[in-house]
Amino acid sequence: MDQGKIIRACLIGLPTGILVLGVASVFVTHFFDAEDKEVVEAREKQAEVAGMMRKPVNQEDLEKYVRVLAGDIGERNLENYRKLRAAAFWIESSLGPSNMGYTVERQNYQVEGEEVWNVVAALPGLERAREVVVVGAHYDTVPGCPGANDNGTGIAALLSLANAFSGTRPARTIHFAAFVNEEPPYFQTDRMGSAVFAKQLAQQGTQVAAMISLETIGYYSDAPGSQKLPEGLPVGSFPDAGNFIAFVGNPGSKALVELAAESYGNAGVGVPAQVAVLPETIEGVGWSDHWSFWREGYPAMMVTDTAPFRYPHYHEPTDTPDQIDFERFTEVVKGMQAVVEALANP
Repeated sequence: MDQGKIIRACLIGLPTGILVLGVASVFVTHFFDAEDKEVVEAREKQAEVAGMMRKPVNQEDLEKYVRVLAGDIGERNLENYRKLRAAAFWIESSLGPSNMGYTVERQNYQVEGEEVWNVVAALPGLERAREVVVVGAHYDTVPGCPGANDNGTGIAALLSLANAFSGTRPARTIHFAAFVNEEPPYFQTDRMGSAVFAKQLAQQGTQVAAMISLETIGYYSDAPGSQKLPEGLPVGSFPDAGNFIAFVGNPGSKALVELAAESYGNAGVGVPAQVAVLPETIEGVGWSDHWSFWREGYPAMMVTDTAPFRYPHYHEPTDTPDQIDFERFTEVVKGMQAVVEALANP
């Protein structure tokens, strides 16, 4: 083709191409605007309905949740698979459309020939929807233990916080996640529910702004000497009495821990928080689902009553609802509502 023909072809083709692109642009814009409008309207309707189900954090609900898990259901693990499934079904129902108004998703995977799953309820964000705050707790127990404190209190707090935020419109998206298989023999392995979840988020390129692990948070004592310390911490690092809640993070999560402690303190609740930003080599620092998020490079922290360093019924058949200080437990969960609010609306 000679130069003149090339120029004529370009002059004819260019306007045609612009016209095609213009029509396509109008079609795509119209189509997706309509789709986005439908999505927004559906979310607003769901939020309106969910808002009608919203309840503030309260002691009555926290007690009920712990008693269902540790009393009605009891020990829940792969050795007691029927009850592990019962706990998962109950959590799904509690979070679901008929109760708290959430659309609930399962993250299924296989362990030892059985299907297990994480239960996840998402609260979509607005201005910063791509940034995610994960509030998590594990629902399994060790064999022979009904798990009122470990981790019935964590799941109870998770459900109460989910209910308190139901129907709200935070800036960031919040995932309320109940994890399976935190306890041995799956602890700190790839079969741990939170490890599966955190790995999937990382593979999807999800921006996790913060992860909070609610772990064994219901036992308090004012007795001198009731609080023990892990090896490697100097005497006096924490109060002598176990009447506080601990915010535990690694050095990479220091900013998160400090922000959480500030927000918690501003809530003015009746149980003080102690901050512990420590190396992961210190005993107990990585002993929950936050470890899985550290492994993927996400900022994460554990909220805990320090479990075996305070709780005499840790991993024992005596870990029953009557051991829980529900009054102080409720204060802690109210404080955690302020923390989640601050993280979700920076």
